[in-house]
Amino acid sequence: ETCIILISERTLKETKGEFIMKLTEAIAERVKDLLEKKNWKQYDLFKNGGIPRSTISNVVNQNKKRVSVDTIYQICSTFGITLSEFFDDKFFSDIED
Repeated sequence: ETCIILISERTLKETKGEFIMKLTEAIAERVKDLLEKKNWKQYDLFKNGGIPRSTISNVVNQNKKRVSVDTIYQICSTFGITLSEFFDDKFFSDIED
């Protein structure tokens, strides 16, 4: 049995009590979470990391089906975290592709 639940303006599928996200959705949510923790806007990520604003917007708004590892690495570097720290988060517990 599957139902759709709206939480914090994002749609997640709940199957057997577990929430499942697509990878791009999880990446977007993780970036939003890191922005919030630093009290940054997307502009701050661009300004501090030199990542094109369009790239940041595409990641956060899930405008592309895939996010390159290079982009994630640049984001991590700007936040001062490793790739391992980026992916070691609740958002990546249950991924559906």
